[in-house]
Amino acid sequence: MIRINLLPHREEKRRARRQQFFVLLGLVTVLAGVIVVLVYSIIAGYIASQDAKNDFLKKEISVLDKEIDQIKRLKQQSDALMERKRIIESLQRDRAEAVRLLSELAKQMPEGVYLRSMKQEGQKIELVGLAQSSARVSTLMRNIEASPWLEKPELLEIKAAAVDKRRLNEFSMNAWIKRAPAEQGGAK
Repeated sequence: MIRINLLPHREEKRRARRQQFFVLLGLVTVLAGVIVVLVYSIIAGYIASQDAKNDFLKKEISVLDKEIDQIKRLKQQSDALMERKRIIESLQRDRAEAVRLLSELAKQMPEGVYLRSMKQEGQKIELVGLAQSSARVSTLMRNIEASPWLEKPELLEIKAAAVDKRRLNEFSMNAWIKRAPAEQGGAK
């Protein structure tokens, strides 16, 4: 019987398969490397694109922030101007008030009542004076209540006092200035 040695043939097939395996392994490695590089470059492109969009948005936001600050400054200036306008209107409305107040007090003051001091804080008037009797003080309060420019007389204190050896009543009262209806509508 003839004996054929198949070992070298098998060895060659193994070597060829091994060589084929390493070639395929190299090709798969190169292909995997190409795929990784391709995926990395695609992702890097997306990231760069998103960074560009973010930078654009940041620039636009900073421009809008500057515009918002400018609008706030303009609003503050507008509010300041409106406040000045209200103050000027108030001063215009109230400039004749002192004369009108003194004239009205002179009209409403009954005989025997003398004012020692008068103080105005806003619409409130504080009156301190002397009267020959408490009836004259109540007459003053009624006159103030009936006045078109004054209202709400409020007696704070009345007490007996001796002035130049005469017995008088010292009083302290508050009253308020009325605003004319046309002025109230204009003030709003």
